[in-house]
Amino acid sequence: MEQFHSLRRRSAALLALGLAMALSGAQAQGFDWMQAKGATINVALNQHPYQAAILKKLADFTKMTGITVKTTVTPESNYFDKVTTSLFAKNGNPDVFMTGIYQSWDYATAGSMEPLEKYMADAKLTDKAWNEKDFFAGVLDAGKWSLKVGDPSGKGSQWVLPLGFESNTLAYNKKYFDSKGLKPPKTLDELAALAVKLKGWNGPGSYGLAVRGTREWATIHPGYMTGFDAAGNKDFVIKGDKLVSAVDTPGAIAFTKKWADMIREGGPPAWSTYTWYQASSDLGAGKAAMLYDADIAAYFQNVPKASKEAGNIAWTTPPIGSGKPTANEWIWGLGMNSASKNKTAAWLFMQYFTSPSYQLQAAINDATVNPPRASTWADAKFKATLAKASGYTESFNKYIGGTSIKFTPQPYFFETTTDWAAALQKMVVDKADPTKTMQELAASINSKVGKLKVGQIGK
Repeated sequence: MEQFHSLRRRSAALLALGLAMALSGAQAQGFDWMQAKGATINVALNQHPYQAAILKKLADFTKMTGITVKTTVTPESNYFDKVTTSLFAKNGNPDVFMTGIYQSWDYATAGSMEPLEKYMADAKLTDKAWNEKDFFAGVLDAGKWSLKVGDPSGKGSQWVLPLGFESNTLAYNKKYFDSKGLKPPKTLDELAALAVKLKGWNGPGSYGLAVRGTREWATIHPGYMTGFDAAGNKDFVIKGDKLVSAVDTPGAIAFTKKWADMIREGGPPAWSTYTWYQASSDLGAGKAAMLYDADIAAYFQNVPKASKEAGNIAWTTPPIGSGKPTANEWIWGLGMNSASKNKTAAWLFMQYFTSPSYQLQAAINDATVNPPRASTWADAKFKATLAKASGYTESFNKYIGGTSIKFTPQPYFFETTTDWAAALQKMVVDKADPTKTMQELAASINSKVGKLKVGQIGK
C-alpha cells in the first residue's frame, strides 16, 4: 500500500512538474508585457475624443504592464506650442506625445523624435498580435519620411503611429436635399453652382457651403487641398537641387480662382474667421447646407442630440469629377521623444494604444472615428455604430484607397501654408487678382524653402 501511495505521489509530482514546464514554456513563447515593470512615463495629450478614450484605459494598461503613466491634457489652441517647447528642451519629458503628421516633419528634422521601425521589427518588444499590416497603408505610411528634402511621405523611418484619422470629403443635409430632389455634386463646378443656389435655403443667414477660412495651415489642408491635388496640381516640384513652389502654375491658379469664387458667392459671410468648429457647427445648426471638410467633423454633428440637424446629415465622395476618389488626410498619432529615458516603457504604451484590440473597443465604445485599422471597419459591432450615418461607410470605402497626405513633406510646412491661407483670403475678401496673388505666394514660399537642397536632412 505504501508503494502504491509513493507511486501516486511521484506521479502527481511528475504531473505537476510537467504542467509547470508547459506553463513556463507557454509564458516563454508569449509576449512579455511586464518587461518595463516599475517604470514611470510622462504622456502629453491633446484634448480630444482620442485622448478621452486613452484615459479610460490607463488603469488597464498599468495593470497589464506595471508601468505608471502621468498625463497632461492641453486644449488644441496651445497644445502644439507646449509640445514644441517641451521637445526642444531635450530633457526627455514627455516620453510620448500626441502629434499630427505635419508637426512631425518639423520635430523629426530637428532630431526630437525617435524612429520606431526598430521597435516594430523586434519580436521581444512588439507582440505579434499588434499586426502592422492591419493598418490602412495610406494612414500608417503617412507617418513615414526619410527626412530628405524632396522625398514624399511613405518612405523612410516610421515617426508616428496612428490613433485615428480624418479624410476630407463632402457632407450635406440629406433631409433637405431629398425634399427638393437634389443630388450631391460630383464636380467642383457642380459644388460651386449648388452652393450659390442654396443661399438662404433654410431662412435668413443660411448659405450653401461651409469651409474653413482663417489665416492658418488648417484652411488649406481639408477640402481645398483635396480638390487641388485631384485637379492634378502639386504644391512643389523639384528643379535641379531645389524644391520649388508650384502654386503659380496655370492649373493651380485656375483651381484656386474657382475655389475663391465659390466661397465668396456661396460660403459663410464671416468665412475668414471660420475654423473646424464654426464650419461644422453651421452644418449641425442648419445654417450650412453642405460641409467640405473632415468626414468626422460632420459625424459628431450627426450623433443623436448633438445638434439641431442630428440624423439629417449624409456623406458622399469628394466632388472631384471623374476618376478614382481621393482625399487629403489628417492623422492624430503618437510619437516618442528621442530624449526619453524610458523608451521601452514608452514603446509599450504606444503599442498598447494602437493595438487592434484597444482600437476596436475604443471605436465601438468611445466613437473614436476614424479608426486606422481595416479589422475595425470589418467588425459587425463597429459597422452598427455607423448605421445611422447615411453614406458614411459607403463613401469611405470608395475613397480610402486614395486617402493620403497630399503635401510634400518639408520643415517649413506651417509657415508656407499660412502664407497660402493669407493669399486665399486676399482673393476671397479683397477680390485680388488670382494670377498675381498666386505668383506672389510662390515667391514667398520659395524665399522660405529656397535654402533647402534636395536630399538635405533638416533645415
